[in-house]
Amino acid sequence: MTAALRPELPALMVEEQVRAALLEDLGRAGDITTLSTIGPDMAAVAEMRVRDAGVIAGLDLARTAFRLIDPSIRFDALAADGDRVAPGITIARISGRARGLLSAERVALNFLMHLSGIATYTAKFADEIADTAAKVCCTRKTIPGLRALEKYAVRLGGGSNHRYGLDDAVLIKDNHIAVSGGVADAVRAARAYCGHLVKVEVEVDGLAQMREALTAAPDVILLDNMGPELLREAVAVNAGHWRLNPADYAADPRRTRLEASGNVKIDTIRAIAESGVDYISTSKITMAAPTLDIGLDVTI
Repeated sequence: MTAALRPELPALMVEEQVRAALLEDLGRAGDITTLSTIGPDMAAVAEMRVRDAGVIAGLDLARTAFRLIDPSIRFDALAADGDRVAPGITIARISGRARGLLSAERVALNFLMHLSGIATYTAKFADEIADTAAKVCCTRKTIPGLRALEKYAVRLGGGSNHRYGLDDAVLIKDNHIAVSGGVADAVRAARAYCGHLVKVEVEVDGLAQMREALTAAPDVILLDNMGPELLREAVAVNAGHWRLNPADYAADPRRTRLEASGNVKIDTIRAIAESGVDYISTSKITMAAPTLDIGLDVTI
């Protein structure tokens, strides 16, 4: 990922998240292990090394953890967020007073390991469909309080972000439809309520509902739990509704975009992408991603 394409986290957000994590860890008495065993003038140098191959995410959070504990600590990043690294690679060197270095270690690693794990797992899904037009997307299934960070990691892994919350896009799901009375009516009501800059997406569970939804022209239709064959039929229905030739379908800006969701796994995403849908959303890249193993070892 080039520097120009790398997403960035606002500095204020980073500091707020890291400060809260440090306060949780230090509690009422501080790091009593380090305070009781390490003198105030003792110095140390440590290196962060990756133990498994993966995609790095969270270096700014790690840097901030050390800075907030002791501003004199030096944090030299030897990699950048978004880099793909091999096992054994040193991604950062930290030097300064040992007390601060050791007290900030776990918070720094927790952020790095968790976010790098999401970026790494997302990259596995994205790599499976890299030569198709589809994009893998995250969902709102995130750890409370960490959504913005996790969605940042998804982008570093080559994924795309879905809505951040309930306030930045409309997603009319089956329960909304059940209460409101119909697919098309729900879409029209959302259009009337929201401004012209707000995207409207509606979930459907079959082609009949999809055809009804298309009469209200939503921006996106979410095709829920449909297999590849039914997804291909949905793409054909969409093209027919907008009177598009197959050769013009992918690039036409007028048409409704299609998103597939449900039963998305690393061994099923390829077939889903080949159906012709635009987006494939899955909670697995945030909720099922294993952490990336990263260690911090004192060298001096």
